[in-house]
Amino acid sequence: MNKLTHLDSRGQAHMVDVGGKAGTARCATATGRIRMSAEALSAIRDGSGPKGDVLAAARIAGIMAAKKTGELIPLCHPLALDAVTVEFDFEADAVRATARASLTGKTGVEMEAMTATAIALLTIYDMAKALDKGMVVEEVRLLEKTGGKSGTWRTE
Repeated sequence: MNKLTHLDSRGQAHMVDVGGKAGTARCATATGRIRMSAEALSAIRDGSGPKGDVLAAARIAGIMAAKKTGELIPLCHPLALDAVTVEFDFEADAVRATARASLTGKTGVEMEAMTATAIALLTIYDMAKALDKGMVVEEVRLLEKTGGKSGTWRTE
């Protein structure tokens, strides 16, 4: 039996039919980081970057990206999200983004949380690249998902 839900019995890609599933409360949290120079990190922290408030722009970009995930990832369903949050924490050499997406629906929101995280980090790159073109986006991953048939999953 094939465990990849986006492949049919012949191995061809298809969109999963969720029409017969009951709607349940679902939530997913993802995280990632962008490593950078001390100069870029300081400018982002102080709000003194050449393009203005980097984290405000990145937060809005992450939320917008979560809402557009079904348009970006070919076999994702377009979802009516109930909420999306994007938060930032400063680390010694990086900014960490953590996104949370939730809804009551028939399919999960893992891709929406990871898309929000990735686009928030890429927006930070775009806003601060004049200070550091060598920034590295890394470690984008799912931390937790709740709801649905498979229940709760958390990273270890």
